[in-house]
Amino acid sequence: MTTAELPVIAAVDGSWHSFEALAWAARDAVGRGLPLTIVHVRPLDRHTSQEAQRREAEELLAESVGRVAQVAPALHTSTLAPLDFPTAALTALSEHASMLVLGSRGLGGFRSLLIGSNSLATASMARCPVIVVHSSAADEDEAETREAFTDIVVGVAADESSEAVLDFAFEAATSRPGARLRIVHGWTMFSSMLSGGPVFDRDAAADAAARTLAELTAGRREKYPQIDVVQEPVHGSASHTLVTASETAALTVIGRRKGGEDLGFGLSPVAQTTLTHAVGPVAVVPC
Repeated sequence: MTTAELPVIAAVDGSWHSFEALAWAARDAVGRGLPLTIVHVRPLDRHTSQEAQRREAEELLAESVGRVAQVAPALHTSTLAPLDFPTAALTALSEHASMLVLGSRGLGGFRSLLIGSNSLATASMARCPVIVVHSSAADEDEAETREAFTDIVVGVAADESSEAVLDFAFEAATSRPGARLRIVHGWTMFSSMLSGGPVFDRDAAADAAARTLAELTAGRREKYPQIDVVQEPVHGSASHTLVTASETAALTVIGRRKGGEDLGFGLSPVAQTTLTHAVGPVAVVPC
């Protein structure tokens, strides 16, 4: 099976957050022409028999398949119910997935937490892009407004490889007819100094940031002529810029730095802040 044929994996645990993520995953799989695998990880629990867990898993997965049928009736789906720790199971499965889709919090999450520990850990360690779907507002009109958003927002940095991040963002825009791709590069005088650019001349630093952004995206306009691309070098905090942009985005795409995965420290401060506070779905791409 080639990378282009690997399934979209959606994790469910019976929470409303996971069902929202499941619906998002089903729609995205249809747009990309990929199959969908629905996964429910059975936790290691000595107080519940494996037979009881198996029955509960079968019921939940059957309900999930039914929900997918309502959203995407022609979509090919399969199910898995591994017995393991959630993060460990999903990280292992990520090696054979085009992407993992998770809810921002599960059944065990505290209402005060913006993102659950399993979602954060999986986004930090998975081998494929991870999409964390933040729960939409309870207001139905506001939820419908969010579904109407078409912008794909991607954050790129000058001091790390952005190739994989940009590739994912362009492919995401390609799978959504009419989508506009906003490529955001947040810069400050301090970041300009760290990258060897102008230190005291703000106009020169702004020009350098614009050139950096143009260099990072060179060649992709020719490869994806159908996509409306907007380049946005923005003076200010990168994480603040991305969180603000996420408010009107169908998807916000960020990169995960190399290194630290074995210790669970695979997210940079910008990525973790964006993932935690962004509105709507966020894709974390290994880079």
